[in-house]
Amino acid sequence: MAELFSGRSSLFPFNCIYICNIYQLMRKVFLLLTITSAVIFNACKKSTDVLAVASVSEYYPLQVGKYISYNLDSTVFINFGAKDTVIKYQIKHQVDGTLTDNLGRPAYRITRYIRKTAADPWLADNTFMAVQTDFTVEFIENNMRFLKLKGPIRDGYTWKGNTYIDTYSLNSTVKYLDDWDYTYDSTNVGQTIGTFTLDSTLKVSQRDEIIGNPADVNSYSEINFGEEKYAKGLGLVYRNFLHVEYQPPTPGRAGYKQGYGVKMVMIDHN
Repeated sequence: MAELFSGRSSLFPFNCIYICNIYQLMRKVFLLLTITSAVIFNACKKSTDVLAVASVSEYYPLQVGKYISYNLDSTVFINFGAKDTVIKYQIKHQVDGTLTDNLGRPAYRITRYIRKTAADPWLADNTFMAVQTDFTVEFIENNMRFLKLKGPIRDGYTWKGNTYIDTYSLNSTVKYLDDWDYTYDSTNVGQTIGTFTLDSTLKVSQRDEIIGNPADVNSYSEINFGEEKYAKGLGLVYRNFLHVEYQPPTPGRAGYKQGYGVKMVMIDHN
C-alpha cells in the first residue's frame, strides 16, 4: 500500500504516459481549431471579394446634363446595294431629362445631336431612353429595348441582350438580332480610346457571326458583329456594329448588299 503514495510508485510511468497523451491530443485539437479558423476566415474573405464587384451604374452613370460626344463612321450601301461607303459625322448623347417608362419605372431621356464637322452647330435628330435598375441597364432605341449591361460584372458572364426585341414575328425586320449572347470580356482594364487614357473599362462582346461565304458572289451570306466598351464613371466610350446581308444575282437582277454599320469613338465628355 505504501507504494501507491511513494514518489517512485509503480503507477508513475503510467501517469506520465497518460499526461503525455493528453498533451499530444490537446496540441492536435488546438492545431485543428487553428486550421479551421483560417479556412473559415479565408472563405469569408473570398466571399467578400466575390461580392465586392462593380455595379452597372458605375459603368453607366446617368444624370441630367451629362453628355458624351463621338466620332461616328456610318456604313451604308448605295447604288442599289452595289457599293458600300462610310459617311463620317459627329454625334452627342446628352441626358436631357427624366421620365417614367411604360412599366412605371424611373427613366432618363437621352437626346442625340448630330453635325457633320466640329464647325457646324449641333442638331437634335433622335431621342432614346435609358432605364437603370440595381442590376441592369436598358437602352430603348427605335422602340427596341436592349439589355446593355447586367450584373454581376465579371469576365465571362453572359446574358441574352436582345431578349425584349421582337425577332420572331413575320413582320419583324430585325430577325438578325435573334438570340445574341452578350458577354463581359476584359473587365476593369485600362486602355486608350481615341485620345483618352482610361483607368477602368469593360468590353461587351455581343456577336461575331458569319453565315455562308461572303467571298462567293453566287450565294447568300450574312455578317453580324457587335461590340461595345464602357468606362467607369463615364459610360459608353466605343461601339462597333455591323449587319450585312448579301443577296446573290438572279435573272434580270444583279447581286446586292443591304444593312448598315455604326462605329462610335468617344471624343469628348463632361
